Amino acid sequence: MPITFAVLGSGGWGTAVACLLAQHPDHRVRLWSAHPERAALLNAARENARLLPGVKFPDALRVEFDVASAVAGADCWVSAIPTAYLRATLHRFSGLCGPDVPVVSLTKGLEVATFRRPSEIISEVLGTEKVAVLSGPSHAEEVARGMPTSLAVAAPDGGFAMWVQQRFGTDRFRVYTNNDLIGVELAGALKNVIGIAAGVCDGLGFGDNAKAAMLTRGLVEMTRFGVAHGAEPATFSGLTGIGDLMTTCFSPHGRNRRVGYRLGQGEALAEVLAGPQVAEGVLTAKSVHERATRSGIEAPIMTGVYEVLHNGKPPLAAVQDLLSRSLKHERG
Repeated sequence: MPITFAVLGSGGWGTAVACLLAQHPDHRVRLWSAHPERAALLNAARENARLLPGVKFPDALRVEFDVASAVAGADCWVSAIPTAYLRATLHRFSGLCGPDVPVVSLTKGLEVATFRRPSEIISEVLGTEKVAVLSGPSHAEEVARGMPTSLAVAAPDGGFAMWVQQRFGTDRFRVYTNNDLIGVELAGALKNVIGIAAGVCDGLGFGDNAKAAMLTRGLVEMTRFGVAHGAEPATFSGLTGIGDLMTTCFSPHGRNRRVGYRLGQGEALAEVLAGPQVAEGVLTAKSVHERATRSGIEAPIMTGVYEVLHNGKPPLAAVQDLLSRSLKHERG
């Protein structure tokens, strides 16, 4: 009996995962696009030429614009909608999802006004009690082309996590299970903020020494923040923590690193954000700063990123402030 997946969101990551799922002979995949002209173009071209040029859609994948058609009879929904649009977009599907419909979230971010994680937003809006989070070092450009990738899936329901592990996993896409849903989601959101800081280092022309120090201390901040909000510290040493952090901070594919790099080069934020892809770290930095300030959590690197993005602080000045902080003993 074929299994039908409804992938909501036709960006690069949603498209890559839809193609991955559609390669399985027992899978049928519907990729939902929010724009009718975009859906028509994707169906006609049989590829996402704008974001994943040259990656042809498997025969088992079709693109839908109509909300009801996209999810009708689907055995599993997959949410690849950016955090900033997640709540409003899911409301379009709210009457079509029951409490037993499983949903896999691919979104990495935090809702600014509420500090809600994507899995919490999905549960609130759709009313489903079965949500898993799939996260880790995974550039869409590489996954879509079959390059080896390893991720982790976390869910309150261990049986559902194992089902995702089996259904999403291939010989090139290895999926581990993880019990720390909070940590997996927070790590995926926080690493984007540190990724912007890494890009600033590169844009300012700093070397390996500075970037290594920033990454190391950034991971300390991520762990400190996560543990304060109920995460397990070990999660930040795994695929969804340091693993995802490394790809974000070093890869030319990294959208958040690219934002930081261009800011470090002197470009204005409005110009940097004019591209087609969403850099989740920009809004996450605001949400994290507000929560860290309210909770008294020390996070100087993430604070510096917030100041550059949302208060117009020059990137070099933010770095100088970090370097001129009082001397301390190295600790977690």
